[in-house]
Amino acid sequence: MIDASREQELNEALELFFYAYREFTAYPDEVLAARDLGRVHHRILYFVGRNPGVTVGELLGILGVSKQALNAPLRRLMAEGLVVNAVGESDRRARHLRLSDSGAALERELSGSQRERMEGIFAAEGPGREAAWRAIMGAVAGPVDA
Repeated sequence: MIDASREQELNEALELFFYAYREFTAYPDEVLAARDLGRVHHRILYFVGRNPGVTVGELLGILGVSKQALNAPLRRLMAEGLVVNAVGESDRRARHLRLSDSGAALERELSGSQRERMEGIFAAEGPGREAAWRAIMGAVAGPVDA
């Protein structure tokens, strides 16, 4: 049970988290909306870009979504030539995903703005506060299966 005297401070922390995320995603959301894409497409582009050759099954685990939730957005990215797949050499049923050149360029535009923002904040705040932020975000995220 939350102490009533602490509830207001916790609500303020929740609001800061919400407003920070809204601001953090504002530019990528604009770029995505212009292409009629959404945040799920950004997440796919980001994690395929960080894990070239990832299988669809592995991507499901990284994103923590169902096949049904991944299917339509991934198909869309593939249809637009942003994500390409190759048949696995050892298992012909496995599809290994990677970004095309245009997919990598879009991912750099979307995530690049976020990386630049984080770099500026971390530089201004210093390594100790960056480490504290990472510890807090790690605790919020919980165990990561990827």
